[in-house]
Amino acid sequence: MQLQTALRRRAKIKLCLQGPSGSGKTMSSLLIAFGLCGDWSKIAVIDTENHSAHLYAHIGNYQVLHLSAPFTPEKYIQAIEFCEQSGIEVIIIDSSTHEWEYLIEYHASLQGNSFANWGKITPRHNIFVQKILQSPCHIISTIR
Repeated sequence: MQLQTALRRRAKIKLCLQGPSGSGKTMSSLLIAFGLCGDWSKIAVIDTENHSAHLYAHIGNYQVLHLSAPFTPEKYIQAIEFCEQSGIEVIIIDSSTHEWEYLIEYHASLQGNSFANWGKITPRHNIFVQKILQSPCHIISTIR
């Protein structure tokens, strides 16, 4: 064991914006992202909303990475890693709702004990959550 003197470090934000469709989650995420880094080219939107991230192109030249079904946790993790390796500073996941919906549908398709089957689902979701928490990037996620 070793005691260390506390040092204030620049933390990376992990933020989730929740609201119904059309409530301004994507636009708000983009404005917050620009406030965090001040450079549109360092912002990436992981878009699961049928290319809707392009609707806000008039506010800045941010990057868009499209994801399509199936929306597995592993696919989201690959997208986050790709953004990290590309030098992105702020990642917007628009939306992470699809990851959870995918897992719920997958759970419903499993045979056997429903409670025991969560043991196959929860670890996959937890790895996705840990990827967000451990990322060296700011991450903003939207959910419905």
